[in-house]
Amino acid sequence: MSRQTLHEGWVLRAVPGPQVPAEVAGRSVPATVPGCVHTDLLAAGLIPDPYLDDNETRLGWIGRTDWVYETTFAAQPGDADRVDLVCAGLDTVATVTLNSTEVGRTENQHRGYRFDLGDLLRPGANTLTVRFDSPYRYAEAHRERLGDRPNAYPEPFNFIRKTACNFGWDWGPTLVTAGIWQEIGLHAWSTARLAAVRPLVTVSGDTGRVELSVEVERAADVPLVVRAEVAGVTVEVTIPARERTAVATLTVRDPERWWPAGYGEQPLYPLTVTLHAPDGRTLDTWSRRIGFRSVRLDTTPDARGTPFVLHVNDVPVFVKGVNWIPDDVFPNRVTRQRLAERLTQAIGANVNLIRVWGGGRYESADFYELADSLGLLVQQGFLFACAAYPEEEPFRTEVEAEAREHIVRLAPHTSLVLWTGNNENIWGWHDWDWQQPLAGRTWGRGYYLHLLPRIVDELDPTRPYWPGSPWSGREDTHPNDPGHGTTHIWDVWNTDDYAKYREYVPRFVAEFGYQAPPAYATLRRALSDEHLAPDSPGMAHHQKAIDGDRKLRRGLDAHLPAPADFDDWHYLTQLNQARAIQLGVEHFRSHQPVCMGTIVWQLNDCWPVTSWAAVDGDGHRKPLWYALRRAYADRLLTVQPRDGGLALVAVNDTTEAWRTPATVTRCTLAGEPRAKTSVDLDVPAYASVALALPAELARPDEARRELLVAEAGATAERALWFFAEDREIEWPAAEMEATVEPVDGGQLVQVTARAILRDLTLFPDRLHPSAEVDQALVTLLPGDSAVFTVRADIPLDPASLTTRPVLRCVNDIRRHPLPL
Repeated sequence: MSRQTLHEGWVLRAVPGPQVPAEVAGRSVPATVPGCVHTDLLAAGLIPDPYLDDNETRLGWIGRTDWVYETTFAAQPGDADRVDLVCAGLDTVATVTLNSTEVGRTENQHRGYRFDLGDLLRPGANTLTVRFDSPYRYAEAHRERLGDRPNAYPEPFNFIRKTACNFGWDWGPTLVTAGIWQEIGLHAWSTARLAAVRPLVTVSGDTGRVELSVEVERAADVPLVVRAEVAGVTVEVTIPARERTAVATLTVRDPERWWPAGYGEQPLYPLTVTLHAPDGRTLDTWSRRIGFRSVRLDTTPDARGTPFVLHVNDVPVFVKGVNWIPDDVFPNRVTRQRLAERLTQAIGANVNLIRVWGGGRYESADFYELADSLGLLVQQGFLFACAAYPEEEPFRTEVEAEAREHIVRLAPHTSLVLWTGNNENIWGWHDWDWQQPLAGRTWGRGYYLHLLPRIVDELDPTRPYWPGSPWSGREDTHPNDPGHGTTHIWDVWNTDDYAKYREYVPRFVAEFGYQAPPAYATLRRALSDEHLAPDSPGMAHHQKAIDGDRKLRRGLDAHLPAPADFDDWHYLTQLNQARAIQLGVEHFRSHQPVCMGTIVWQLNDCWPVTSWAAVDGDGHRKPLWYALRRAYADRLLTVQPRDGGLALVAVNDTTEAWRTPATVTRCTLAGEPRAKTSVDLDVPAYASVALALPAELARPDEARRELLVAEAGATAERALWFFAEDREIEWPAAEMEATVEPVDGGQLVQVTARAILRDLTLFPDRLHPSAEVDQALVTLLPGDSAVFTVRADIPLDPASLTTRPVLRCVNDIRRHPLPL
């Protein structure tokens, strides 16, 4: 057996057409494989960077053009029974030829392909050509043939099995790609090979079990031996001649259990499978790292409706989640190192689950291996989003093939705990005026309620399947009913203020979010606007949400002082995003165990854009990230409205009871106490306790000059409650002392408050794009101090670190705003 990668020597050219620019027509340029047309043209200097300014708008012709990739490679004669061309991913409508003879055709980006080359491979030089037809032409032809289907955007993404958000989204550019986006190469083999290995891993009591299903492809009808080994346990099974499948069971005594982040460790065991010929020769090898854990989903109806509770190792897990989109439009840019950085940022924000959204891609082996090692639970969506999808051929066959491929591929990954049928499509059919234009045509129901659950039950019965997000659990209950199953909350942001989160007591919130612009360094890298403003040309183009800026302004008007300039606007919109999500998360967590999960939209961005992300397209953490870290802390103190008054809620998401004294003080902005109470917290593991506050604490004398401070020593971050909105509060001037001290690898900025400082935040990326800070959104009472650790590739100017616009707080906003 041998493998030969075919990643070198590729060239790319456009098939002639009137839409192809003169500077591209007739030219061949070097191509990177894996890669795509956009990045190759960019590297050749033939297109501008699609992520800068409004360059995206000048590149629509790429998705309407046919492209040809070609390489010549040397092959040496061998004695293998078979030589296959293995294409891990072709994007999307491809015709593959070797030495001018067609080898195969593809029409699904989400599948891998293997072609038997037979006698087409020559000794010496061989020419391999992959022609990609225009994704638009393919999708529009199927739309014309089958009849249109409603979707959220005026693009035909639901008529092609391709990354939907390539066609644009309310956070993403329209950059319709083509290319050899995953590995390609030759695989020479004899007798037989491992075609599929599917371990189903379970654990009960002190016994772990691996039920291993193996499928082989044959070139000879001889008996074969499969040997599997894990944790010191080895088994062998024979596959008789002419048969293709076998099942082996490995039983492991006392395995260490794998736990989600925050619940325990993540031990992983190497599982190795080898295939042997009758004479003992090793024909093929497969290996992965697996963990032992159980998972189940509890949706047993109760007095409040239908819960949605994920149990790992029989422990109910409050899901502290984030939604995940492709981290770049161009997947060849998403390296393992970049994924490690992004998933580590999730762990740093106390996240324990990532939901892979259905409008992107089935995530990579790198992604899942990192999630396995970090303890990040993964909810993988099948790839359907915000549209009615046809169920006719060729789509039904393609959907089944891709589902089978990825269920088998991802089965070894312990982090994967839930499959989801689609994103918002069942909801869309109910509420988005789809039924009349559909006029009885198929829209995807058969996929979500029949095909996909049947395949999951066949191939991966160890994991739960949920037909949609949102989904109530049954067709006779509205799919987005917050009392049943999972819900998405989007009236907040679209039409209502974020205080409305408190009107919901959902069982599980799978999407909710609030927008803000990216980091200042990201804006300055991506935009050439001489003067940045919310409506300057570059800012306007990088705001993809309908009425996005108006919604941002509505949120500011409800809560915060009016911005005087762009620097104020940038700080306040980022602050408002953080406040909105922190309010929502703390409210939902305070209703545990009625509510057992929140998945914030969204962790990441794929390019520089104003969006709902906590981490922007350049990898900078926005203030929302710091707010998430606080709101998702294992032990949370929060003050919440309850029954016409206020309550102190303590949430304990740890394995041990939380017993500690706590105080709640009503004080003035100057720090003068007006009333105080002491309580002894006793919160069981994985539970919450709400304690009503006495009236003398819940009712201020002067709402615009007072706040509540709840403290439990070092066991949790203190909680604050203001009786008025920031725009109404009579803030004193932002008086402070700030010093900067160099330390190894960075600088310490110490700030001592002489007056209250509300949501004090450092933005060191304004001084250098590499700069980052360890904390943000710190409210200091008079006399309090905070130390910020800033790290950057170069020393930063101390004076700039301690003044506007780098060091900000709410009460440094000028009182006489300028028009924006």
